[in-house]
Amino acid sequence: MSTFGAASKSAQPKASGEQARRAALPARLSLPLRELNAVVAVAARDITITLKSPGTLVMSLVMPLVMMGLIGGNLMENMAGGLGFDFGQFMLVGMLVNMLFMMTTTGLTTLVDDSDDNYSAELLVSPVSRYAIVLGKIVGSSFAAIVSCLGVLLVGLVMGIALSAGQLLALLALAPLMCLSGGALAMIVMGAIKNNRMANIAVMLVTMPQMFLSGVIIPIANSSGVLLVLSRALPMTYCVDLGRAVVYAGSPEYDAVVLFDPAVSLLAIVGLTAVCLVLGTFLYVRSENNR
Repeated sequence: MSTFGAASKSAQPKASGEQARRAALPARLSLPLRELNAVVAVAARDITITLKSPGTLVMSLVMPLVMMGLIGGNLMENMAGGLGFDFGQFMLVGMLVNMLFMMTTTGLTTLVDDSDDNYSAELLVSPVSRYAIVLGKIVGSSFAAIVSCLGVLLVGLVMGIALSAGQLLALLALAPLMCLSGGALAMIVMGAIKNNRMANIAVMLVTMPQMFLSGVIIPIANSSGVLLVLSRALPMTYCVDLGRAVVYAGSPEYDAVVLFDPAVSLLAIVGLTAVCLVLGTFLYVRSENNR
C-alpha cells in the first residue's frame, strides 16, 4: 500500500504539469486572434467616430477638389506641355497616393484626444500588443483616406481623367500598404505631440513637403542635391512610384514616368514602414508612460 501511495503521489505532479501544458495550449493558439480582435476593435471605434462626424467626411471629399482641381488643374494647363506623357493620369495616380497618406495622417491626430480622455492609457494596460493598438489606429484612420480617394476619382472624371478598371483595382490592392506606410511615419510625429494645435501643425509639416518632394504632381526625375536626398528618404516617393508602375505597366510611357524597379519600391516601402512603425510605437508608448 505504501508503495502504491508513493507511486500515486509521484504521478500527481506529472499529471498536473500535463494539465497545465494542455490548458496553456489554447491560450497560445488564441493569441493571434486576440491581437486581431484588438486591431478590429480599435479600428471600428475610429471608423464609428468618423461616420458620426459629417464634417470629416465632407472634408475628405472637398480636399481632392482643392488639391487636384486647383493646384493640379493649374499645372496641367500651364506646365504640362513637352513632358512626353499624359500629365493628367500622372497627377491622378499621385493624388490618389497623396490622399491616402494625408488623410491617414490627419486621422491619427485623434491620438491627442485619446490621450486627453485617458483612452490611450486604458488601451496600453490591456493585455494586447502595442503594435496591435497602433495598427488599429492606422486602419481606422485609413477609412477617411479611402473616402478621399473617391473624391479624387470624381474630380478626375470632371477633369476628363480616368483609370481603367484593372488599373484602379491594382491601386486599391496597394492601398492598405500605402496607408500603413503613411500612418507609420505619422506615428513618429504624433509620439511627441501634446495638444491639438500642435497636432494640426504637425499634419501640415508631414504631408505638404512630401506632396512636393515625392513626385505627386511635380516630376522629380531630375532632382539633385538636397532635394534628391530628401525625396529618396520619404516613403511616399516609393509608394507613388509603385502606384505608377502598376498603372503604366506595358505602356510606352513607362520609362518616362517610373523611377525605380517595382521590386525596389516595394522593398523600400516595407523597410521604411517597418522602421517608422517600430520607432513611432516606441515614442507613442513612452509619451503615454511619461504623462
